[in-house]
Amino acid sequence: MTTTQQRAFLYGPVLFGAYGVIRLLDGIDGVKGPGLAWTAGHLCFLAGLAFFAQGFAAMRRSAVEKVAGRDRWSLAGLWIGGAGIAALVVQFGADIVTGLISADHAEMGDRVGDFQALPGVELAFYILGPLLFFVGQFLLTGRLAALRTLKVWAPALVLADSLLSYTVKDLIPLGAVMLVLSYAPLWRGTADTSRAALVKA
Repeated sequence: MTTTQQRAFLYGPVLFGAYGVIRLLDGIDGVKGPGLAWTAGHLCFLAGLAFFAQGFAAMRRSAVEKVAGRDRWSLAGLWIGGAGIAALVVQFGADIVTGLISADHAEMGDRVGDFQALPGVELAFYILGPLLFFVGQFLLTGRLAALRTLKVWAPALVLADSLLSYTVKDLIPLGAVMLVLSYAPLWRGTADTSRAALVKA
């Protein structure tokens, strides 16, 4: 795994955490968006997604190398997680655009509502799509834990982060900390991704 790939496992969660903190600060006055904080927070999240896309691909590659062949579990995680990333890009991209072209929170809410009212949009990009991101991430983390690349408790932390981030958005910063801990062996470069280590174990 290259240094760039290793950093993706740190930068992705940190940027998610930054989004969560900015989101909390943006809501101090009781209203979230539009404005600089709204746009900056969403851009942090989009940048985080880019690093997660890179990380998912690296996790898939690590699993394949360790088993020295095809690995359907990690492949499923990559495709499911990738679909979730695509959905979140659309959702957050729409939030940024509506924030930039709206004069106030009420107008922004109306524009977002109009977008969600389009056939299939709410299900694909706000309900099912984001869920796929968490499912894919859990599958990939679980696979690497099974292959002893990650700690056995890493999938539990990832699952906890998913539940927190999906149900209670104010806890996104806490969830980001869980991800940093889960992926520590990867971003620190201490994970053993060799097949010999698996055979020995």
